[in-house]
Formats: sequence, C-alpha cells, structure tokens
Amino acid sequence: MSDLKDLELIIGAGTSLLFVESMDELRVEALFQRLATRLGKELMRWSVASGLRSLQQNTLPNRSTLEPAKVLSEIANRTPPSIYLMMDIHHWLDDPLILRQLKEIALSKPNQTLVLVSHAAEIPDELRAVAAKFALSLPSRSELELLLQEESQAWGRKHKRSVKARQEIIDKLITNLSGLTLSDAKQLIRTAIYDDGMLTEEDLNELAKTKYQLLDNQGVLSLELDTAKFGQVAGLNNMKHWLEQRRDIFLSAHPPVGLDPPKGILLLGVQGGGKSLAAKSVAGSWGIPLLRLDFGALYNKYYGETERNLRESLKTAETMAPCVLWIDEIEKGLSGDSEGGPSKRILGTLLTWMAERSSRVFLVATANDIEMLPPELLRKGRFDEIFFVDLPDAEVRREIFRIHLAKRGHEAEKFDLERLQAASEGFAGAEIEQAVVAALYASYAAQETLNTEHIQTEVAQTKPLSVLMAEKIAYLRAWAASRTVSA
Repeated sequence: MSDLKDLELIIGAGTSLLFVESMDELRVEALFQRLATRLGKELMRWSVASGLRSLQQNTLPNRSTLEPAKVLSEIANRTPPSIYLMMDIHHWLDDPLILRQLKEIALSKPNQTLVLVSHAAEIPDELRAVAAKFALSLPSRSELELLLQEESQAWGRKHKRSVKARQEIIDKLITNLSGLTLSDAKQLIRTAIYDDGMLTEEDLNELAKTKYQLLDNQGVLSLELDTAKFGQVAGLNNMKHWLEQRRDIFLSAHPPVGLDPPKGILLLGVQGGGKSLAAKSVAGSWGIPLLRLDFGALYNKYYGETERNLRESLKTAETMAPCVLWIDEIEKGLSGDSEGGPSKRILGTLLTWMAERSSRVFLVATANDIEMLPPELLRKGRFDEIFFVDLPDAEVRREIFRIHLAKRGHEAEKFDLERLQAASEGFAGAEIEQAVVAALYASYAAQETLNTEHIQTEVAQTKPLSVLMAEKIAYLRAWAASRTVSA
C-alpha cells in the first residue's frame, strides 16, 4: 500500500509527468487501476502496437492513435481527468516534437497525468523540471509468503495432494526470493514446485542459479556453486566461532534491537593457507549464495566505465541478498596506479558502498600481500574483523590429510597420520592437498594401493612456501601479530 500512497502524494503535489521503470507491466497496471479509482480518474493505456484504450471500461483500442505524436495531440485536447499509461514511449524521446508535446501537456493540463512506463526510465534534461521518477517497491516478505501459499494451493488443487516442504526450506526459499519482482518470484516458485510437488535443498540451489541468471551482470560477477561447510575446513576455529555467533543475526529478517547484521571480514595470510576455502565455507554453512567479484573483469579503457561496472556488480549482489560477496586477492585490484587512476576510483566506490550499504551482503575479502593493501581499507570499521590465516599447526595438518584422503575415497585410519603431520611441518593446506594428489598419481602409475610412503615421498620432494619465501612469511606473521585476530 505504500506505493499507492506515495503515488497519490506525488500526483497531489501537481506532478503531471511520471517516469516508471519496471519490467512488470501487469503490476504497474494493477497499481494504477487502484490509484485511478481512489482519485476518481479514468485510466487509459497506450502502446504503439494497440493504440489508446480505456482499461476501466475495457473498450477496443483506438487504432488511429498508434503514432506517439497523434496520441499526444489527442491527449492535449481531452478534458476528462485521466491517467495515461504510455508503454515504451522512451524510444521516441529523442524526437524534439515528442519532447515538446510532453512538456506542454505537463505544463498546461494539470488534470491529465502521463505515466511513461519502460524498462529504462531516464528523464531527458528538457523534462527534468516538470517530471518525476517513480520506482515500484519490491514485494515484502509477507507478499512473497502469500504468493508461495497461493501457488502451492493451486498446484495442490490440480494434483489432488499437498506440496511437501519443511519449514526451514520454506523460510530459506522466501529469503532467497527477496529482491525480485512479483512476476519473477512467481516464475521461480512455479519452477521449484511444479516438477515434483516438493521443496528441497536442490530447489534452493536451482533458485539461486535462476535468480542470478535473471540479473545481467556482464561477466563481472560469478555465482560459485562449489561451496563448502565448516566441517570441510580444517582449523580456523576462532573464525568459525565468530561466524557461528553472527549467523542467525545475519539471516534474520528482523535482528534484535541493537545488534546490526555483520557486514564482512578480511582474511590475510599465506598463499594456499585456506582463505578461499574459508570464504566458500561461510556461504555453504550459512546456506546462502556465494558471488565472486572478478576485479580483472571490472577494468574498462573508457573513463568512468570501471567504476560503473563495480557499482552494477554491487547492485547485483544487493539484489541477490542475503548472500556472501567474495573478493579474492583484493590487493591486486586496489593498487598499482597513480593518484586519480582507476584503482583509486574503484577504492573510493568500494569504501562508499561498504560504509553506506544496508543490504544483507556479507563481504569476504582475501589478501596475501599486506604491503599492497591501501591503509583506508584497513581502518577500523571497514570490516567487522580482520583474521590472519597462518600456516597450519600439527593437529590441523593431520586434519587436512584426513579431509583430502576421505574426499578421494580413502580411509584416513589406514594411513600413519602422525608421520605425515610431522613430515609436513611448514606446509600450507594447498601444498598438503597437492602432495596427496601427486601420491595418487604415483601409486596409480606403479599399480599400487595408495599408502603412507607414497604421500611421504611427495612431501619430502616438495619445497613449501615457508622455505622458498621464509623472509616474507616471517614479516607477514610479525605484522599480523598485533594487528589482526588469529583465525
């Protein structure tokens, strides 16, 4: 009802020319039908395909008014107070005659309201003084719940049985539908229900994929479907505990008073230490989509286009909310040019969004080189917390071996994990994984069953980063000791 009230106030203030940006024409028509009834005005609809007709009287279209100039001339001569929905007339807004007609109607016909409806409602400079832009609000949670109930009942009447779903799945489904128009939400609900009459975790994954496809992100953002659970991540207990404490608050549509939803974390650490897997585990454990922002795809040779790409990507992430937005190796996109260059402008755009956003987008940024990170990004308050992901200790290395052996169909109990954890001191998680993979190839080539010796041989042949870049890792640890929280 807020849209109806807002429109009534806008028109009551004397605005005769409205630009409405929406892909949902049926919802626009329904809204203005209610408005016309409240204001006691006739509602007319025009398109280049059908001409001008009354929506209230359901009359036949007037085929003589297909041309925009002719219909605007007729409107200028009409006296009954009316609202005119002009569909897709933006195609003619570069015509001086059309612009002049619109302006004269807006200035001289206070009882006539022209509503220009299109997918892209940009007001020309000539009309800014006499026009206003209006955006339909997105469906509320209660409207989405009602829509799901109606579609479930419709399916039940047709198939003589009820739709099956756990309440937990229903709540997640409604949450994931947020940010969509009513027509898009209806399409996704029908897709989820109509195949088998059940709502499951698989339907949630498909819904996230379809929702993402509805948003034209031009390749800058990617939807990562290969997420993980906390159980698939060895160590990082402090970070896991921190995230578990905040999970329910972030996912709640109405968090407790005084507790703002968490906004994000920065993960610093050694390459291969598990920062990327940790980012994936946040989305997987919280049961929300994971979006990855590719800084390399942002850059455009034309001035201003790079920042526009970032703004559009952040807008897409907000539409996908609640979600996790993952920026991997963030330092590579925010350094390396002179004052006023694209990296500086990207940083400004990102910092502004981080400070002002109210949507439930949880930002997870990872970085390897702290010297390349701009100090503005590290200032307290930019992220809720900065975690340092160090090289795994003995117990964590043991767990990493167990996870990667089990992932590849081997029982960890059949291996001497004590020997392996001792032999792999100084190894990062990715290096341990590669040792297991290399040992599998070696055992296959020798036509032998994988054993401890195969893995230990590969470990002995590997020079880890802690050896190759000992000085840099020592500096990173010293820097992080008093500035970050151990993950």
